[in-house]
Amino acid sequence: MDKIKIGIPRALHYYYYKDLWKTFLEELGCTIIISPETTNETLERGKKIANDEMCLSLKIYLGHVSYLESRCDYILVPRIDNYGTYEQTCTNFLGLFDIVSNLFTNKLLTYNIDEAHHQTEQNAFIKLGLALGKGKEQSILAYQNSKQKEEKQRKQKRKNEMKKLESNNPKLLIISHPYNLEDPYIGKTIKEILKNLQVEYINGEYLIDHKTIQNSTKLSPNLYWKYNKELIGTIEEWKQKIDGILFLTTFPCGPDSLVNELMIRKIKIPHLNLIIDEESGSAGIETRLESFIDILGQTTK
Repeated sequence: MDKIKIGIPRALHYYYYKDLWKTFLEELGCTIIISPETTNETLERGKKIANDEMCLSLKIYLGHVSYLESRCDYILVPRIDNYGTYEQTCTNFLGLFDIVSNLFTNKLLTYNIDEAHHQTEQNAFIKLGLALGKGKEQSILAYQNSKQKEEKQRKQKRKNEMKKLESNNPKLLIISHPYNLEDPYIGKTIKEILKNLQVEYINGEYLIDHKTIQNSTKLSPNLYWKYNKELIGTIEEWKQKIDGILFLTTFPCGPDSLVNELMIRKIKIPHLNLIIDEESGSAGIETRLESFIDILGQTTK
């Protein structure tokens, strides 16, 4: 019997949950097809489907879904609302399944997380396993194993970023969702420029731990979005170890535009707010980064 082929778009959720998904689905005997790295062709696919109000990251996501449409039995598109009453995700994460189901004809594989209403991640994955025709015990074991691997990978990434904080080079904390910084189409040029400038860039996403949301309340006690709270919590925790901050976002992200502006008004650390859209060119990005690093060099002398 052929294995079920499940497509995973290499965008948005992928950069948070790839280790969890891959291990879980492979333990249940599925074949995983991950779309290739983002290119201009990926974006053009997405733009043909998206509307003008969608952020660049969502347009890229739709391009990845389009690539997978004829290549698998199911496409995994979760619906993630929140991880608790005060840990809300972006509305795109909540509405993503509905957006995709209205734009594509493929069979979609999904799960729901809404911990404010007792729909936990573990229960969601058990239901996902049952939907694939697997038993409850098998699904529980696959979830437990996948969480262990996810945690191991996360600890290693955090360890790597912590080492960078001891560098003698200028240290720049990047406040960005992983689906932006880690996506080659958006983040590759930025990372290459910083490397050429001999700047140690630290990915804030990988510094997040159990203290991060608590730390974020020192900067703002009433933030709504989970991922933004976690990221700004790294500023408070590591502000004594860094020389500057790069806020990286894609146009027109609502949560980022509000939270980043709030942080810019509050923090006393040198910073650059870099907003990427589908027309952004590498030359303009390079000029802004070079200027910022020059300023950073003057302030750290």
